[in-house]
Amino acid sequence: MNLVELFLIAVGLSMDAFAVAVCIGLPMRKVSLKKSLTVGLYFGVFQAAMPLIGYFAGIQFSDKINAFDHWIAFILLALIGGKMIQGSFKEYDTSTEETPLSPKKMIPLALATSIDALAMGVSFAFLKVQIVPAVTFIGVTTLALSMAGVKIGDVFGTRYKSKAELAGGIILVFMGAKILIEHLGIL
Repeated sequence: MNLVELFLIAVGLSMDAFAVAVCIGLPMRKVSLKKSLTVGLYFGVFQAAMPLIGYFAGIQFSDKINAFDHWIAFILLALIGGKMIQGSFKEYDTSTEETPLSPKKMIPLALATSIDALAMGVSFAFLKVQIVPAVTFIGVTTLALSMAGVKIGDVFGTRYKSKAELAGGIILVFMGAKILIEHLGIL
């Protein structure tokens, strides 16, 4: 997997966290670097940890399914991307109550937005991706996009949230199709 592909996957996986970060930024009275960094760290750490967990789970049985691992990667990416595309059409609560940045509130949000990264980690095991650079890249990308999302939420509101989630879903579906096409030798 080259750097461009990894970047596209990182951006695609980050879109859920970005969308939630936008929602967190909506009601904030004053977005500070500390608040943005707090949100970014929660999402970035979880987004990096989950594919690592998935990778180690997948590596346990990857040698037994090498003949069809590309299908698994395609299906997982298509499901994750499809879920994101579907989610981009949902209405979101834009209440004016500020979201507290406490662990009690942020950990469930970070966990919920990183479940798809767990499945991606399983795909990484099948594709024999170098996991440390991959999870680092995903974590840093998510950190940066989440920090930006908080500020964007504060400035622009919900106008771009669903478009970002839609774009992330499309990227993941296309990456899954690319992996399948390459392994089947079509291109």
